[in-house]
Amino acid sequence: MRRKVPSTTVLMGFEAAARHVSFTEAAEELSLTQSAICRQIASLEEFLGVKLFRRGRQGVRLTEAGQNYHRLVAQRLNEIERDTLSVMGNHGTENALELAVVPTFGTRWLIPRLPRFKALHPNITVNMTNKTRPFLFSDTPFDAAIYFGDGEWSGTETTVFMRERPVPVCSPDLIGPRTTLTYEEILDYPLLQQTTRPYAWRHWFRSLDMRVERDMSGQRYELFTMLAEAATHGMGIALIPPFLIERELEAGQLIVPVSHSFQSQGGYHFVLPDHRRDNEAVRLFRDWVLSEGEPE
Repeated sequence: MRRKVPSTTVLMGFEAAARHVSFTEAAEELSLTQSAICRQIASLEEFLGVKLFRRGRQGVRLTEAGQNYHRLVAQRLNEIERDTLSVMGNHGTENALELAVVPTFGTRWLIPRLPRFKALHPNITVNMTNKTRPFLFSDTPFDAAIYFGDGEWSGTETTVFMRERPVPVCSPDLIGPRTTLTYEEILDYPLLQQTTRPYAWRHWFRSLDMRVERDMSGQRYELFTMLAEAATHGMGIALIPPFLIERELEAGQLIVPVSHSFQSQGGYHFVLPDHRRDNEAVRLFRDWVLSEGEPE
């Protein structure tokens, strides 16, 4: 059955016109005439049976339907472009691995170690994209993922290879001239929270047999990089695993006022979807990641 999809040329014309909110600028970008863009938009509106632009003396503006459709079309065209560049860059080989990875871990732990993997397997290319939460592999181009959690991910085989042991960190200016605090004195300062670790401070206090009412109160940030930046600028005390902030600790931008830590309940897992278990490149990368991790 023939797909009910407009031509790529028409969609590209619409996306450019919607992005610029101008048929003239879209025509210049695509090296077309303004009348050609007008015809493309008119044919697309006829195809859809929906008005995408309102025309007036002052120019054009998107309708609500046009705004919604532009958002979807732009996303799909970006995906097609990314996939096309990937095939072009890898010449159609099976040795390109598309990896989804939690951002700070990928930047601070994984990427510095990748030269070792490249030395072992120079023909395998590892492409990385940030993903903070589980997703359906069938809806994405990813061959594998590294995420932090409990290992529950439907349709996959997950293997834990690292745990977190977070410690309190802050700017030295926040508590200066002191360099250390007691457990109780931690409560004199704002507790910075992380969205994906909402119970981190509660677990830290309870590992000391302390019950604190405001252990889940404070400004929230999604990424460890955001949390570290906020702590560096004196906004409070954050709980962060030291291996993610080695630079800041070595530079003295952050200090550890209380050395107590605890082992996280969740862990970093290598996630292998069922349909990629026989892929040699994925298998080699998984084995290498597990060898680089900390033993349980």
